[in-house]
Amino acid sequence: MPVLRPSRLHLTALHVCALLVCALAAPAFAAEPVAPAPPPIADFFDNTVFSDAELSPNGKFLAVRFSNDNKRDRLIVIDLASNATKVVAQFDDRDVNNFQWVNNERLVLDSTDKSIGQGDVVSGPGLFAVNRDGSNFRQLVHVNWAALKQHSVTRITLPPNHFLVRQKGAQASDDVYVVNPQRDGIRENGDTKYVNLIRLNTVTGRTETVNRPGPAQGWLLDHKGEPRLCITVEKNTQTIWYRDPSNNEWRTLASFDAYAGGKDAFTPLAFGPDGTLYVRSDAGKDKQALHTFDLVNKRISAEPLVSLTDYDFNGQLVTSGEKLLGVRYLSDARATVWFDSKMKTLQASIDAALPSTVNLVEPAARPDSPWVLVQSYSDRQPAYYALYNSETGKFIGVGGTHERIVPANMAERELVRLAARDGLPLPAWLTLPNTGSVDKDKRKNLPMVVLVHGGPYVRGNEWGWSADSQFLASRGYAVLEPEFRGSTGFGNKHYKAGWKQWGLKMQDDIADATKWAIAQGIADPKRICIAGASYGGYATLMGLVNDAALYKCGINWVGVTDINLIYTGHWSFASDMTAGYLKYGAPILIGDPDKDAAQLRATSPLQQAARITQPLLLAYGAADKRVPLYHGKKFRDAVIATNPNVEWVVYQEEGHGWALPKNRIDFWGRVEKFLGRHIGTP
Repeated sequence: MPVLRPSRLHLTALHVCALLVCALAAPAFAAEPVAPAPPPIADFFDNTVFSDAELSPNGKFLAVRFSNDNKRDRLIVIDLASNATKVVAQFDDRDVNNFQWVNNERLVLDSTDKSIGQGDVVSGPGLFAVNRDGSNFRQLVHVNWAALKQHSVTRITLPPNHFLVRQKGAQASDDVYVVNPQRDGIRENGDTKYVNLIRLNTVTGRTETVNRPGPAQGWLLDHKGEPRLCITVEKNTQTIWYRDPSNNEWRTLASFDAYAGGKDAFTPLAFGPDGTLYVRSDAGKDKQALHTFDLVNKRISAEPLVSLTDYDFNGQLVTSGEKLLGVRYLSDARATVWFDSKMKTLQASIDAALPSTVNLVEPAARPDSPWVLVQSYSDRQPAYYALYNSETGKFIGVGGTHERIVPANMAERELVRLAARDGLPLPAWLTLPNTGSVDKDKRKNLPMVVLVHGGPYVRGNEWGWSADSQFLASRGYAVLEPEFRGSTGFGNKHYKAGWKQWGLKMQDDIADATKWAIAQGIADPKRICIAGASYGGYATLMGLVNDAALYKCGINWVGVTDINLIYTGHWSFASDMTAGYLKYGAPILIGDPDKDAAQLRATSPLQQAARITQPLLLAYGAADKRVPLYHGKKFRDAVIATNPNVEWVVYQEEGHGWALPKNRIDFWGRVEKFLGRHIGTP
């Protein structure tokens, strides 16, 4: 199978020939300037005006989430034949959040409040439905319990603990599905005992609960929108159940360890239009690939449909009508392999018009219209959406996610590959400052930030525009983001090599990537800072312990400071990590608190705090449920006893990251000043 790769040319024009009535203009691109002035912090970290778009099933209408003059996000529908626009949903005190088409005439949406942080959230997303002309608006799920108690009994409205299922199905009725998690205990974040799946009519509010085969944790609809798979978890055993369409009875397809996986493990992806189940599996090899699953004989296909040489398969099916058109996947960047010849030709035409970007083509659910939605991006261009007419070959601009960013002023980003000290291949993302027309040889011996991703058992990043790394590069810093062992997406060997390696070989990988950048002449060895959030914050602190001569300072936000605290917690606040994960998953991936007690003490930043003498910036959210504030407080109290150069900030209303623009801007302003003092250019 050919593996598509994005062009590495740099964006100079978007080739958009018209604008929609909603006045979302395409960005203009200027010639590359000489030593451009750094963009304001807000350009990177403000909320965006335009944030999403989706074609109706017949491709004749476009729904857009958009705000104006920093007001609330609202939902707009555009008639593509007439360019007529209509605001169909907006709230005075909330923002439109997720939305999707129910059918050609009706949409469903939930809400959020972008003006508050996690600590101030007292309501849920709710659920609402509306016709595309703005008529027949009704509330389906309440946003809080108080309102539910006051609501008229003549209206059928579900309690707040019901959430929209983001699976589209056939989009041919007035029905959608919602999930209703049932939690253990009285805590808001108590463990989920099981998740009910409920069919909901968006016009009448009528509901029907789907029979579940056990303690369901996940559901998968088929192409027609019918519940077809259920995933249950009991202790550490995950079972996948199939609902046979011949009798609507559940039967098991497979069982395996929910946390460690195994040779027979797979992840259900989607059902094709013909009922074929597509799954992601390594099939006993190193890399996961896209396979079909034999529902009768209960086995994975011997040969994959899509496999990638250097990456695990991660992607989705692209369908229209009753046809599988292609498969979208992630290698270094996102791309699509088309099985349909017309879509292959269409992709080639769009790529020829937009040669400097990755162009993701989204056809309508039913091929009744010539319009397709195109999302374009590059390392220097934030995501931009446009409509393309396959009959006329014309583009119509829709909107960009960071409209004030000028791509010509942004930095180049590439995936580099190096080797760890034990020979393990290590991918890493390298972003170098844009020096304009200045000699590129001067991009040597730079101050550098080693930015460590969280998780840690996730893929860290991909080729594309990143606010964090682009902001740092705009301030003159090289940015290195290692995909250390334990990161997913690069094969089983790479992933499992990180089990129980917090503060050990995972930390060595980060140091080895840093030393590679020094050896390449990229980084000034005297001006390197390590930084990261969550696990990245943990790795920042352990980097200062293990490799004190390598890193001159550290920035830790919302970071774990002691592995034992993950297990034992603290009286002041409860973590949202589930009991099942702490009992069955964490001991395998991170370390057993009893059997590995000595190792966990040796790799605890809290226990090693006296060894950290470099300047530190520590930032935490007071409402964080993943890494509660006591992690930061305990470490701060320990480190300041021997280190006078510690900066400390708590965002009272924030959780595990910064939801509010004012706090993102404040935090990155602090980062800019901190780096300027300790590794900036004299």
